Amino acid sequence: MGHAVMTHTQNRSTVDYSDLPTRTQDLVDHLLDQADNTASATEYEALMSALIGITGITGVRHNDIRKCACPTCYCTRIFDADHPDALITAEADGYNLGSLQCPDCADDHPRPVED
Repeated sequence: MGHAVMTHTQNRSTVDYSDLPTRTQDLVDHLLDQADNTASATEYEALMSALIGITGITGVRHNDIRKCACPTCYCTRIFDADHPDALITAEADGYNLGSLQCPDCADDHPRPVED
């Protein structure tokens, strides 16, 4: 009898954009731009699902990811936009994607939205 082999996938809650191949970076940028501008909730969900699959991020809470928009260190992390420690740095203002700092940047040097 053969033995079943169980493999465990690595949990990747963030991905460094700069570590992605150039073609993948271009595709991520294109899909994020489309997600930012679509008027269709169905299309937005499909674009986010594609982005999650392309980047390999796991454990995303509500099918929503962002590139870190830290104005201090220019972080290139892609992360779960619904992470409780992410920090809004700019509202969406007519678009779908607001600007967020990843949890690490929000902890190290927070830059919240100014009133």
